[in-house]
Amino acid sequence: MRRKILRSVCAVVFAIGLIHMVHMLTLDRIVQYKEIVFYSENWPQELDGYRMGFVADTHRLPEDDLQEIITELNDRNLDILLLGGDYSFRTRKHYMMATLTALSQVETTDGIFGVGGNHDRRFPLAEIMPKFGITFLQNTGLQVRDGFFLGGVSDFNPWPCVASATEDAQSGDFTLLLMHNPDISMEQDTVGTDLILAAHTHGGQITFFGWAFYLHRGSITHHGTRFAYGWARSQDDVPVYVTRGIGRYSVPRVFARPQAVIFTMRAK
Repeated sequence: MRRKILRSVCAVVFAIGLIHMVHMLTLDRIVQYKEIVFYSENWPQELDGYRMGFVADTHRLPEDDLQEIITELNDRNLDILLLGGDYSFRTRKHYMMATLTALSQVETTDGIFGVGGNHDRRFPLAEIMPKFGITFLQNTGLQVRDGFFLGGVSDFNPWPCVASATEDAQSGDFTLLLMHNPDISMEQDTVGTDLILAAHTHGGQITFFGWAFYLHRGSITHHGTRFAYGWARSQDDVPVYVTRGIGRYSVPRVFARPQAVIFTMRAK
C-alpha cells in the first residue's frame, strides 16, 4: 500500500515537473501581444480609439527576437509606445543599445517615451535615449495631446517623485503615470492619476502554474503577489497594470509568458 502511494506521489511530481518543463520550452518563449480596451470617463472623446503600446524588461533579447517584436508592433497601428525600463543586462551596455536601436524603429503617431529601470542605473539614459528619438521621463511629464498628460518616474535610485512627474497636468486631463517598479504606487500619492503602467516583476518569472511564489521573498517587491502581473490598485485605488515584460534576467520563464501590451483607449 505504501509503495502504491509513493509511486502515485512520484508520478504526480514527475507529471507536474514535465508540464512546467514543456511550458518553459514552448509558450514561455513566445511573446503574447495582449490587447486591452480601457474605458475612462476622463479620456478625451476626440481621442477615442487611441492605441498605446507598452513594452518593458527586455534585458538581453537576441536581435532576431527584437526584430520580430518590432515588426509585430508596427502592424498594431500604435499612436504611442511606452517603455517601462530594464533595457540592459547587468553592466553590458551593448544589450541596451541594441534594444533601443530596435525599439526606435517602432512607428507611432506621437512618439516613444520611456523610464529607467533598476538595471539601467549605471547608464545616462537622459543622454542616450534622445539619440534614438526616445523621450526619457525621469520625474517629469508632458502634454502628449490636448487632454492627455503623460508622466514618468525614475526607479528607486534615484528617488522617484510622482508629484514632480504630474505637476504640470491640467485640470481635466487624463493623466497616465509610467513607472518601472509598481511598489512606488503604494508609497507615494497617486491621487489625480487615471492609469498607472508598471513592470519589474516578470510575472514571477519562475512560477507554479502561474502562482508567483518567488515574489514572496520580498527582494523584488514588498507586496507579495499583488503586482505579479495584470491589474492591481495603488494605495489610492488608481488602476495599475503590471506587464510581465518581454525578456528574462538570468533564468528561464516558467508559466510566466512574456508579453507586450496594447491598450485601446475609449471615452466612457
